[in-house]
Amino acid sequence: MTRPFFLTVTICARLTRPTRRSWRKQQEFVQYEFEPLRVLVACEFSGTVRKAFLEKGHDAWSCDLLPSEDGSNRHIRGDAREILNDGWDLLMVAHPPCTRLCNSGVRWLTEPPPGKSLQQMWQELDEGAALFSAFWNAPVDRICVENPVMHKHAKARIRNYADFAQSVQPWQFGHGETKRTCFWLKNLPALRATDIVDGRENRVHRLPPSPDRWRERSRFFTGIAKAMADQWGELGRYSASMAAETADQLQLAFPL
Repeated sequence: MTRPFFLTVTICARLTRPTRRSWRKQQEFVQYEFEPLRVLVACEFSGTVRKAFLEKGHDAWSCDLLPSEDGSNRHIRGDAREILNDGWDLLMVAHPPCTRLCNSGVRWLTEPPPGKSLQQMWQELDEGAALFSAFWNAPVDRICVENPVMHKHAKARIRNYADFAQSVQPWQFGHGETKRTCFWLKNLPALRATDIVDGRENRVHRLPPSPDRWRERSRFFTGIAKAMADQWGELGRYSASMAAETADQLQLAFPL
């Protein structure tokens, strides 16, 4: 996969100590050219999050066992765990299988649903926890894993488990409905609400039974995806070392 064009980011910095120059002249703009983030959106077949990052100029790819709904050539069909070592800057796990991990499904671990055995239920729990662990402990600098609130048996099976960093609702991002979503974040700030709207319809949970109900329930909200691309994409590759370099350049430009 080749890396796309370069973006130019303008950073405004100001010296903290007074100098002989006026404050107006101490304001300096330093430009850096840096590569867009390489973003892997795992467990996504809709392309919603992938497209949001692509629109911001990032090198974004989705990956799922299912084919992409939009037929994009930026979709990798397969097990995302097999490509976690491919040099990604940000891993967004959009909707990993959560049926056996979430609080709402814990009852099936004592009374399995028709057609399932207790042994199958606990095996599926182990598989779900192993998948979450693989993503949470991936060799990627910035990670976001989306999942509902977990029960204690799931938490105990996840390597290096930490509590989720935040939970959001669609109505905070322009969708007038409810569906609580929890984010486990590593080296990423919490998302800020972008468009608080009226409406608290519980649409997703009220979907009637159908062969495609699971597909609709797993579909990501475009407003949340856009917020991720806008806010986390802005992090770019700006690092502490670049900040230090900026300070050094300004010190040379405006000596005491």
